[in-house]
Amino acid sequence: MYRFLLTPRWWGINVFVLLAIPFCVFMGSWQLGRFEDRVQDHRDAGEQASAAKTQAARPLAELLPVDKKTSGDQATATGRYGKQLLVPDRELDDERGFYVLTMLRTDGGKALPVVRGWLPGTADTAKAPAAPSGEVTVTGALQASETPGSNGVPAAGGLPAGQTGAISSASLVNLVPYEMYDAWITLADADPGMKAVPAAAPSDTGLDLKAFQNLGYTGEWFVFAGFVVFMWFRLLRREVESARDAELGITQDTPAEAVKAPSAS
Repeated sequence: MYRFLLTPRWWGINVFVLLAIPFCVFMGSWQLGRFEDRVQDHRDAGEQASAAKTQAARPLAELLPVDKKTSGDQATATGRYGKQLLVPDRELDDERGFYVLTMLRTDGGKALPVVRGWLPGTADTAKAPAAPSGEVTVTGALQASETPGSNGVPAAGGLPAGQTGAISSASLVNLVPYEMYDAWITLADADPGMKAVPAAAPSDTGLDLKAFQNLGYTGEWFVFAGFVVFMWFRLLRREVESARDAELGITQDTPAEAVKAPSAS
């Protein structure tokens, strides 16, 4: 009855099943591993942020370029404040406001964007305190350049003069007359009259949509593996029933009720 398993058709079906199931299990396990990696990155980022608050500040040059390990570390830089810009539509403690961003021109000739603090309400240059004059040394959390449209950074353009939507060298290159560092810092202690802006976790280290997509893909691959097994058993059962019917002389055109048992001789 099971001789049909040796036919070329069933050889093809069996080979497909034997290849598809391990592949689905492998892909599901890989997606699960990606999700677990993101969970671990999320934990590491939280621990790193807590540790960074108690770390001694290091010179900016020692922490560049910014990566997942150095993002959030306390950095220190010395220079003179230059051009000041406002960063609108930023929330702090569930309240809408804006950042006061001032360029710190260092001895190396480059300018470092420094978020000196946050103020509530609509961005207005009249509200923003002027930057201290003379040489200053600043200390704050090092941050990677922002990407418009991600992590709450507005992607809208057409802002008034003196404002920028994102804090990044690419966004600032046409707004300030200096060469920029591909990084910025947020002061640990905001200047008088403003609130300090907490450091943000580095990108791709949180339980974001991508992480839960990995978890969803994990379930899909395991469901596919189960579906392949289900369909194989279904095809096998149908083939066995067809073989049994053929032995009884039942065809698609002959109802089972019409087949009479052979008379005893």
